Amino acid sequence: MARPMSKVAPEWWDYTTLDEELLSDTARLEADDLLQLSRPGFEVKFYDTLEDFYLAEALEYINAWRQATPDNPAGICGPIGPTEQLPLVARLVNSLEMKLHDAHFWGMDEWVEDGEPVPITHPLSFAKADLDLCFNRIDPALRMPDENLHFPTGDLNAYSKSFDDVRCVVMQGGQGEVKHWAFNDPPRRTEPYTDEPPPPSEYRKLQTRVVDLHPMTVIQNARTSGGGQVALVPTQAATVGPVETWKAEKVSIWHAGMHDNPFGMRLTTLMISKKIVDTSVPMSLLAEHPNVQFNFYRHGIGSVAAEMH
Repeated sequence: MARPMSKVAPEWWDYTTLDEELLSDTARLEADDLLQLSRPGFEVKFYDTLEDFYLAEALEYINAWRQATPDNPAGICGPIGPTEQLPLVARLVNSLEMKLHDAHFWGMDEWVEDGEPVPITHPLSFAKADLDLCFNRIDPALRMPDENLHFPTGDLNAYSKSFDDVRCVVMQGGQGEVKHWAFNDPPRRTEPYTDEPPPPSEYRKLQTRVVDLHPMTVIQNARTSGGGQVALVPTQAATVGPVETWKAEKVSIWHAGMHDNPFGMRLTTLMISKKIVDTSVPMSLLAEHPNVQFNFYRHGIGSVAAEMH
């Protein structure tokens, strides 16, 4: 039986093309049901306050950087979205007087316009956000060398190779409305994948690259970062890929309830728990990673119900 067309972008794959039974099962999940979906290799955690949620996210930076030594440098790959953890990271480093000279950081992604990554003067630049919210706030005597900051700009092969040269202790991420981590969006519905999306084994071969963004991603970023100015949001980005993600010892996804909706957060939790892997839902590929943690702000999980506003 042919898969349905997307309800939002017919030329793309996305979660609206999934089997109706899976979508119905997802909608029936209560918030506390998500805790029961933990399994070996996949842990679900709840936080009762936003303060605890973002502090826990910031502490992943500290715990990763504490493992860095001259002979065994180590680091963390982090997102823009959420960003609330970043000033906390800088405050913790300064308070602890933590020297980061052997620590590393990877930015997950960056916007691309006219075939080139946007400069840090662009109002939506992710590198600019990382520097402004975190690294430029760290005491210069403690801060890591500039060469230990890796952003997917310029030579993307060199960026990818850095994951072989340095331990990535944890890769953090959020979850977008199209169910991506970083900008690993669903693929276009083109030959030879017009009837079925690409198999997970093919998607897993993708490394850091420039991607076309699903229309849902463009609209979401206009809403969350641009005050609704869709025209301001680029339609391409450079992004860390599954190849680099599987080199990270742990993948940690942070759901505050602001970037995806109640249904979406339930869907990926269910698919990863039950090892239902489908490239129309890129986040579901993390079911094949050996160490994944979903972190939820309990009051951001919401409910899946018809409610008129």
